Amino acid sequence: MTRHPITVENARFYVHNLYTRFPFKYGIASLTALPHLFVELQVRIGGGVVKGLAAEHLPPKWFTKNPETTFEEDVPDLIRVVTHAGEVARGLGDRERPFFAFWKRLCAAQEAWAEEESLAPLLANLGVSMVERAVIDALCRHWQRPFGALLRENVFGIELGEIRPELAGMTPAAAIPLAPLREVAVRHTIGLGDPLTVDEIPEGEALHDGLPHALRDCVRVYGCRYFKIKLCGDLELDGERLRRLAGLFEELLGDDYHFTLDGNENYRTVEAFVSHWERHMEEPLIDRMMRQLLFVEQPLHREVALSGEVGEALALWNQRPSLIIDESDGTMDSLPRAVALGYSGTSHKNCKGVIKGLVNAAWLARRRETHPDQSWILSGEDLANVGPLALLQDLSVMASLGIGHVERNGHHYFKGLAAYPEELQRAVVRDHGDLYAWGSRGYATLNIREGRLSTRSVTQAPFGLASQLNLSKFTALEDWDIASLKA
Repeated sequence: MTRHPITVENARFYVHNLYTRFPFKYGIASLTALPHLFVELQVRIGGGVVKGLAAEHLPPKWFTKNPETTFEEDVPDLIRVVTHAGEVARGLGDRERPFFAFWKRLCAAQEAWAEEESLAPLLANLGVSMVERAVIDALCRHWQRPFGALLRENVFGIELGEIRPELAGMTPAAAIPLAPLREVAVRHTIGLGDPLTVDEIPEGEALHDGLPHALRDCVRVYGCRYFKIKLCGDLELDGERLRRLAGLFEELLGDDYHFTLDGNENYRTVEAFVSHWERHMEEPLIDRMMRQLLFVEQPLHREVALSGEVGEALALWNQRPSLIIDESDGTMDSLPRAVALGYSGTSHKNCKGVIKGLVNAAWLARRRETHPDQSWILSGEDLANVGPLALLQDLSVMASLGIGHVERNGHHYFKGLAAYPEELQRAVVRDHGDLYAWGSRGYATLNIREGRLSTRSVTQAPFGLASQLNLSKFTALEDWDIASLKA
């Protein structure tokens, strides 16, 4: 296929307010409402113009974790990095470059601007990732081919060695499966405030929306065998919760399950985390549960996680579990730096970049060749993703990269697609009946069967979603105000 030059001719932004079924408590935040941002680009490819879309939550205290600021103060920066990336993309139009050259110039311009504005790389890259996804969507629709097929054939023209020299000569196809996965296991999030049993739900807070609320019911209804447990960093609180979870898992699942721990950046030193870890392991019930542990995600705060002191401390911890970074993965060199310090890998989230995820997958594939005796991890993590677009594009990438179990929590904290017009919901169920089902309460819900999600339809569609959305149904960004979340 010809690698046509691309030109972004226009960028529009829309917002749809979303509200959780019950609070999602993670780290220093408790999520109850947020803006869901859509990007629409008009992309000239060859001689025609194609619309490309992307979407993302704008969640509190993830891209930046400053306890001194309010969500209302943080949101303008979340929006600004996306709109700036859209402006940069339009400014590259006269260059008429193929996708990979366009992407490199977009990254460089956004990085330089973010440095001038003192914006964290993780935050700045949100803008790059949304423009990147919208252009990928346009390219897939131009060719009417699925993302995974174009990636394996390298229609995007990606030169991995230009991003990391040690990958010179390696093609995208060498880093990913021969075909996208047909299904992925749901790694169900257990938030800090999630009830484990029905009797923990306070009077008056029980939900009657047809979806499970307490963990015990989630296991029964969804059939989950993979879990992600959030930690708060308090020894006593985490210890009590881990004991209760260990007992519940043992009762419901025996040893037929796996889990990960999310440290939520709660620790400032390796020694502090080790101290808690060793205390927890003194409990026989927790010790037995830890045999099912896959890895620990980002226990150390991003300000210290990639420091030399951490590497020295990890080298002294001989019996450490596999550790990966997440919030520390802000730049293209974050993964190699982390592995050099003793980490086992990183996470993929579309908000950190599709091409970045591919590069990390390629680097880890090469690492497996040179260090086959060690376990290398590219996990799939969530940002409370929901449909009708963000979740589907996310699953398309996860399946294409071969990530077999993926943290999912959007279905748990949000009420399916109930926040969207019925016509849109029914269109998604029509096109993606393997992934969504029309529920008995009159709205579309994620179709989790035996703890797994089908990815057949999203990997056969151009880029996640089969039919394009009419974003005019949502609020144009220029007409939106954060005060509307509380209206």
